[in-house]
Amino acid sequence: MLTSAPEEDGGMSDRRHVEEIERVLDGTQTGRDGFVSASWRRCVELYGMDPTRRDPAHIVTQTELRDHRKQAEWLIGAARSSLQSLFRQVAGQNYALLLTNATGVCVDFFGDDLFLDELKAAGLYLGSNWSEDLAGTSGVGACLVTQEPVTVHQDDHFGNAHVALSCTSAPIFDSLGGLAAVLDISLLRSPSPKRSQNLAMSLVTNAARRVEMANLMAESRRDWVLRLSDSPEFLDVDPEAAVRLDDSGRVLGYTRGARRLFSDGGAVIGRRIDEVLGLTIDDLPDLMRDRPTEERIVQMRDGGALFGHAIAPQAPRTALRVDRRAGPLAGLSGGDPAMTRLLTQAAKLARSAVPLLIAGESGTGKTKLAHAIHMTGSTSGFLAMDCAGLTCDALRAACADLPGSATLLLRRIEDLPPATAAVLVGVLDAGAGLRVISTTCAAPGALDLPRPLFHRLAGAVLDLPPLRQRQDIGWLVDRILRRRSPQEMRLSPSARATLLGRHWPGNLRELEQVLDVAIALCEGRVIDLPDLPAPVDRSTDLPPPESLEQIMEACGWNMARAARRLGVNRSTVLRRLRQAGLQPPG
Repeated sequence: MLTSAPEEDGGMSDRRHVEEIERVLDGTQTGRDGFVSASWRRCVELYGMDPTRRDPAHIVTQTELRDHRKQAEWLIGAARSSLQSLFRQVAGQNYALLLTNATGVCVDFFGDDLFLDELKAAGLYLGSNWSEDLAGTSGVGACLVTQEPVTVHQDDHFGNAHVALSCTSAPIFDSLGGLAAVLDISLLRSPSPKRSQNLAMSLVTNAARRVEMANLMAESRRDWVLRLSDSPEFLDVDPEAAVRLDDSGRVLGYTRGARRLFSDGGAVIGRRIDEVLGLTIDDLPDLMRDRPTEERIVQMRDGGALFGHAIAPQAPRTALRVDRRAGPLAGLSGGDPAMTRLLTQAAKLARSAVPLLIAGESGTGKTKLAHAIHMTGSTSGFLAMDCAGLTCDALRAACADLPGSATLLLRRIEDLPPATAAVLVGVLDAGAGLRVISTTCAAPGALDLPRPLFHRLAGAVLDLPPLRQRQDIGWLVDRILRRRSPQEMRLSPSARATLLGRHWPGNLRELEQVLDVAIALCEGRVIDLPDLPAPVDRSTDLPPPESLEQIMEACGWNMARAARRLGVNRSTVLRRLRQAGLQPPG
């Protein structure tokens, strides 16, 4: 039997509370929620607790708190925005917010500074441990046990020390389906009816769902994410569920709201999304933001329907690791792997006297690269000359005026007249301190130049990739817009997808011209499809022969973008990949 508190010490309310706990232990239904009665029984039968005792809140040491917070860094980061938003919603209503880890220790806290002393005394503060075996029946403790949202209101609490509190808690699950944390919203004093906390329940469950979503999105930068909602109005801003998918459509992670899709109770990780939804991984591009939300309908296998929002994997960025003096070179790429390798080589070669031959299609930025190499190197003067029609006298006169340390840029070396080529050999041999850089649109091995001249020009060859093979086109588009538009302008998703899918026979020069036209035609700040000029010569808007792997790499292994480039549907691209045995890297 439990020992009732004396009336003068505990009062009638304390005595009635103890008596009700005794009736619950005897199997009597008292009208309490089932999870509360079950917790009371555990408190007595498993933990040996006495409800008449007024034990202080259980607070971990500062060292232990630091360890708990360090282990929960990812959780605190994912939850911070949702907690701040929730606290703004309840500001002025004396609520305290607690984020606990899976053991019940509070690792983050929001509360009114005016009541800080009272909150600390009640255990509504950092470092408090609300696990059921220490604190008895509480919102956090019951939530950890049931893994469901709960409200433990006033004398729902087991211990008399906490019967003034009202605590509403919701579980937070990690992307593998495991319980990771509890989000709790508590009041020191509240109205007596338990239904007064219905709004608190709605707020805390919504906030917990957003924390799970934020965590999933942070983990999914290299994978597809499918976000789902029952309503198109909330699809893009506050969806109810989400799954993270690999390139074959298998689930890598999910929010708890997506658990209802797999209603058979089995494991979710590793399952194919087409088991429960009427779509495959190839259909996800049709659910991206460039379509109205009400048109992004996803049929369920059981006959129902949801609205879907697909988010494509982000292309990996490779940092350009070059010397600080190579700043002009680093600014020529947004992380494209091929450009990164080329610019890393250029940064090292820029500080040498090695003659350089820059090859690439027209418009790929050969002259810009030459200027950047000159600025990175140590020569002082710079002279650029077009080789087409260049006479011997003009060459001699120009080089005679160059300072002792200078860069000579010879553009389109394949157009150099034969007579001038012979003179150029002598100029290069006599030009002490002269650094020569040549550019060509031809393949270096096909240049029709005298061998002595070729070897004086091609000490090292830098081969610029065409724009259609680069993975940083989006970065280039944004960079050009920032530099050329008088006001901050951006692209609609449809316009951006169209630009990323073009073949760009004119390379960077064509891209710059297209954006110049779009900026001039656009009436607002958002460039849309009607603002983009069509390719001037569609017959030339075809890629030269490329391997399927090259095309996929250039498209960042995005099926929809590759399909647009090849002029086929996504299923055809997928079939060709399977026939070729190709898979995305990593």
